[in-house]
Amino acid sequence: MTAFDSAAASVFVRVPPQQAFDVFTRELDDWWRHGRKYRIGGAKPGRLVLECKLGGRLFEEVEVPSGPKLFVVGSVVEWLPPHKVAFEWRNVNFKPHERTLVVVTFAERAGGTTVRVEHSGFAALPADHPVRHGAQGAEFCRYMGLWWGGLLTALRQHVAVRAGDPTL
Repeated sequence: MTAFDSAAASVFVRVPPQQAFDVFTRELDDWWRHGRKYRIGGAKPGRLVLECKLGGRLFEEVEVPSGPKLFVVGSVVEWLPPHKVAFEWRNVNFKPHERTLVVVTFAERAGGTTVRVEHSGFAALPADHPVRHGAQGAEFCRYMGLWWGGLLTALRQHVAVRAGDPTL
């Protein structure tokens, strides 16, 4: 990796690693935020799915006027429950050869699990790539870290509500 190639974010959840892993992977659509910033379909009805196996797809199914449309945005390249899942990520505006890598780890800590996401591969994308929204280098990586931080906050809130944790 080169400088400004990756972004990372982490969150602590008050459940064991297996439960954190299962919620992250199997309940993706329940905790992943909605809206144009986080979903291909924006506010349109749809669902986000991670097929929980090596080679499984990450896709969003969106309701459009002609019926459901499937957007495959990734595939699982590492599946090591309850410790790690990694998937290639391809936004809808990526060319066929463009992809990035998302690695999610689940580390047991006293009273719960630290969930850490590292998203890398940005250096291989052209400087004018639409996914950058005009941002470069450290600015773009910071933006991506905050984007993942927002998602992990949603994960933490979902886990807390699911576990009946009143402290959120």
